Amino acid sequence: MSYHHTPVMLPEVIEYLNPKTGEIIIDCTLGGAGYTLAIAQRVGEKGKVIAIDADEMAIENAKGKIENEKLSNIILVNENFKNLSAIINQIGLEKVDGVVFDLGLSSAQLEDATRGFSFNSAATLNMEFGSRNQESGIRNTEEIVNKFKPEELEKIIREYGEERFAKKIVGAIIKARRLKPIANSRELAAVISQAVPAKYRYGRIHPATRTFQALRIATNDELTNLKVALPQAADALAAAGRIVIISYHSLEDRIVKWFLRERQNQGAVKILTKKVVTATKAEMKNNPRARSAKLRAAVKK
Repeated sequence: MSYHHTPVMLPEVIEYLNPKTGEIIIDCTLGGAGYTLAIAQRVGEKGKVIAIDADEMAIENAKGKIENEKLSNIILVNENFKNLSAIINQIGLEKVDGVVFDLGLSSAQLEDATRGFSFNSAATLNMEFGSRNQESGIRNTEEIVNKFKPEELEKIIREYGEERFAKKIVGAIIKARRLKPIANSRELAAVISQAVPAKYRYGRIHPATRTFQALRIATNDELTNLKVALPQAADALAAAGRIVIISYHSLEDRIVKWFLRERQNQGAVKILTKKVVTATKAEMKNNPRARSAKLRAAVKK
């Protein structure tokens, strides 16, 4: 499937990352390659971009784009960013000049009917970013939905989805799966829609959004991976190197915020974003994914 993906807050990312000719930058979340290509053009032939993604589809898509742009300064790595230090060592680098994370799903992942991210997907209920042999998914989504105890499922949906109707939703899931296993995302979304109060079923935001977020986070162990990767990224920075992170929900943003604050208190970095940076109104209008995006950045002392 071809990625048709608009990178979120690209001008702001470039402003805070400030890539210069000859620098080495790591894009920890290649996705649709929007950041990677823009950074590669700025660091030039003397520079290098290490672009990481656990999703093989992202890697394959990027190869075509890199070829079209005739860029020779990009190294693609099909891995999980939680292994950042090992990736850096493997490539033979000591320090880098910048690291960027975009923690959101790409449009292509959301719209791919063969994946489990879309509310309309009739494919197997699978929200893994990469293949299981790369350990990107520690649990199977279908197993969580159909086998987990009610209290375990409710904890996931309440904590990772911050879903106020978690109890009602879990009750509906348990009732549905007793009749037959919930086989795909479309079935799950329908069960959730019927569980929430009627006035919340037809709003701008789909009633299954928070539950899907929770299941995706649990499947891929996203919050743990972020907590593991951030120190590796900060430690890899050379003096005056920059780290830029875009998150899309409060759980991620809280982790990023407290990590940068802790490092600043230790005297290791200086936070560049006194207040969280959000997308412009124009971008939010043109790219709905940007509405919930929050950017934070820091520079290594």
